[in-house]
Amino acid sequence: MSPNVTVVKPADILDNNKAVSFRRQIIEGAKQASMVLVDFSQVTFMDSSGLGALVLARKEVRNAGSQLYLCSLNHQLQMLFELTSMDQIFDIFTDQEEFKRQYLDPLG
Repeated sequence: MSPNVTVVKPADILDNNKAVSFRRQIIEGAKQASMVLVDFSQVTFMDSSGLGALVLARKEVRNAGSQLYLCSLNHQLQMLFELTSMDQIFDIFTDQEEFKRQYLDPLG
């Protein structure tokens, strides 16, 4: 996408079994770029452990001076974010193209 953006693309289920590795992927991405975009297009389900890992990762990413963005949430994820008010905390985009238009295009 861009040298300033690392895309993290988890897959399948984000639960207690995958939460720690998911958080590490995001933190590693922040070490490589000033922006980390988590693309959820391949995620079928996320529970509170996955959400907790994302919240912890956001804090660590911000402490490192980077920014965390999300895109491609399915209906279940959208509901989870709305019910927990996490949609007010995270910058969420429809897909990678919308993110690119807003943050990477010279006129956007």
